[in-house]
Amino acid sequence: MDHTDPAHRPDAAHGQQHPIGIYLKIWALLFVLSTMSYMVDYFHVQGVLRWTLIVVLMIAKAGLIVSIFMHMMWERLALVYAILIPPLGLLVLMVLMAAEAHHTFGMRELFFH
Repeated sequence: MDHTDPAHRPDAAHGQQHPIGIYLKIWALLFVLSTMSYMVDYFHVQGVLRWTLIVVLMIAKAGLIVSIFMHMMWERLALVYAILIPPLGLLVLMVLMAAEAHHTFGMRELFFH
């Protein structure tokens, strides 16, 4: 058996392997970010700052989970774009619809009350 051929290596069937240390570091970072999310409520942060902190921490945690635990960091860029662009497009459309709804309600209140 030729061990120089990648198809015949003993570890070829196991797929891509990454050091366990990176997973432990990301797990610890997720724990810190979750603690920070909890602290937003613990310290009674209110208003726009509260929601900004919650959303930023949520996006950071989701990004870490997708990139490391779902192995997106090591995928081809085309696959990453194929998975990330549609939800981002939907998010942009949702923001635009919310802005239009806010404008519509404002105009109704201005002209019909």
